[in-house]
Amino acid sequence: MPYRPDIDGLRAIAVIGVLFFHADLGVSGGYVGVDVFFVISGFLITRLIIKELREKRFSVLGFWERRVRRIVPALFVVTLTTLLLGYVFLLPAEYEMLGSSVLWLSLISSNLFFWKNTNSYFGGSAEEMPLLHTWSLSLEEQFYLIVPFVLLVLFRAGKSRSIFWIICSFVLLSCCLSIYGMKNYGSATFYLLPTRAWELGAGSLVAFAVPIRSVRIRSMMQWLGMACILIPFFTYDKITLFPGISAIPPVAGTAF
Repeated sequence: MPYRPDIDGLRAIAVIGVLFFHADLGVSGGYVGVDVFFVISGFLITRLIIKELREKRFSVLGFWERRVRRIVPALFVVTLTTLLLGYVFLLPAEYEMLGSSVLWLSLISSNLFFWKNTNSYFGGSAEEMPLLHTWSLSLEEQFYLIVPFVLLVLFRAGKSRSIFWIICSFVLLSCCLSIYGMKNYGSATFYLLPTRAWELGAGSLVAFAVPIRSVRIRSMMQWLGMACILIPFFTYDKITLFPGISAIPPVAGTAF
């Protein structure tokens, strides 16, 4: 895929938002940067898979191999460094919890671990877990375990023209689950794939979108999208019910 400066710009905004949020630098809703990354990831991966399927050169194992080579080296360094520093600075009980999170991370399931062991992503117990940020990585990889199979099966079944609408259906279902879950199962809704998949799925839908030719309309959508991302940066906070309905503006804004 050719270089996309707009995507790099979105990544930069997302990173700044997340960093400023955790550093408590006045961006109270900067955590929505994670949702921006979800949409971007869904778009890039789906576009890649569809391209390779159409060229009849897609391999599920090859796709996973590329993911491993891309992620594991850096993740290994981060995890090892965290374990070494944790051995020096953490209390025994805290270090034991860190070790457990590393085990779950190695199984691509750290989001499940943090769901079970934190009251909330924004709670005090969560802030004491050095690898908390890996929950989103595990969730993305769970998505990547499923999507290649689904797209491959649909293509081989001759349903390539229906993929967009099938993804639409799953995005709508997952979004509805997210909205419902925020009222009843807040922590599970935040951490688990069924209630987050719609955000990655929104990116998948964009991969099928026909480019808008009108420069004026395209520019208007880009400015609207930027507003939908940046306004939550400064109006959301730790008590905002999130994801659910609150996740729709940044997700839609990224898709724009």
